[in-house]
Amino acid sequence: MSGSRRWRAGAAGLGAVGVIAGRSTARRAVNRRARLADPHHGEDFGVFEGDRTSVLTTPDGVDLKVREVGPSDARVTVVFAHGFCNSMRAYHFQRRDMTEVWGDQVRMVFYDQRGHGESTAGRPRDYTIEQLGRDLETVLTVLAPRGEVVLVGHSMGGMTVLSHARQYPDRYGRNIVGAAIISSAAEGISRSPLGEILQNPALEAARFTARYVPGLVHRGRGLARSILAPVLQAASFGDEAVSPTVVRYTEDMTHTTPVPTMVGFLHALGVHNETAGLIALARIPTLIACGTADVLTTPEHSEDMASMLPKAELLLVDGAGHMVQLEQPEIVNEALERLVARVGRKKLTVLAERLRFSEVRIATRPRRWVRRWRR
Repeated sequence: MSGSRRWRAGAAGLGAVGVIAGRSTARRAVNRRARLADPHHGEDFGVFEGDRTSVLTTPDGVDLKVREVGPSDARVTVVFAHGFCNSMRAYHFQRRDMTEVWGDQVRMVFYDQRGHGESTAGRPRDYTIEQLGRDLETVLTVLAPRGEVVLVGHSMGGMTVLSHARQYPDRYGRNIVGAAIISSAAEGISRSPLGEILQNPALEAARFTARYVPGLVHRGRGLARSILAPVLQAASFGDEAVSPTVVRYTEDMTHTTPVPTMVGFLHALGVHNETAGLIALARIPTLIACGTADVLTTPEHSEDMASMLPKAELLLVDGAGHMVQLEQPEIVNEALERLVARVGRKKLTVLAERLRFSEVRIATRPRRWVRRWRR
């Protein structure tokens, strides 16, 4: 099929796009009615700006923007890897709230994945989940060569953690002592609406152009974004009454992601299989979290992973969509608190004490979540 015919075929759209985009229209109507009650109206999304900032250069020459908060000699370092068409700012509420929870006992490290946020792009052929795992190793080697580490990955960031676990298994159970995989999948994206969307001929043509004729990628710029952006935005949240401010914040991350990055990682999302990484994760306490209304990386993906991890907590957040850490941050933050308290053992005595009160507090709140333990 010629390039022009691919674009025309893609422009016709897919059923999954229409269904998910229809949800976005309904949400905008609800948001207009609820604007006055927006719980995050006036939210300061600049919490990262005052953090220590550095740039790490990967072996293939990509500059990764890094921000960190907390003592460099903290007992535990928590490293956050973000998802597709996001940036480190997708962890806004974790950065805002967990500093107060953890204090000087934990250091948090955030970075922009290659081609996202303030990091540089690199070669299109290196837009792979395997390469993202190697990028994470660069971050760990430079910023956390000693001490205990907990990895947190959302969406494509969860795939990044799994890829790292497959490639560097000896680290797990040694200095990497815990991991959280949020709204992600070890494989099988084709089982979700995202798999159908990835088959769109227009996106395939854009991906081919970005990889082999990058100078021409602008020809499909508008169409590729018009197909992907509405789907990602509509699938981000499950509750139609979600804060309009948070919705706009998420949409801004999507719209500022370069089109070559958007189309460059599509193939990686479609073909990835990092189930081998679960072997290393099985050695350590893990959190597997997902919204029950996530249609991109579905709850079934999370259940499949948790079933293979004997030390996993499976957290299914009722009604939340793909961006669960922004939609229901309190629930996700409490789960991360529990995870770090578990791996810290007696070292983090303050956190262990907080954990006891956390269990009581969660048990008495309205049932907005489902939690299952595997020991």
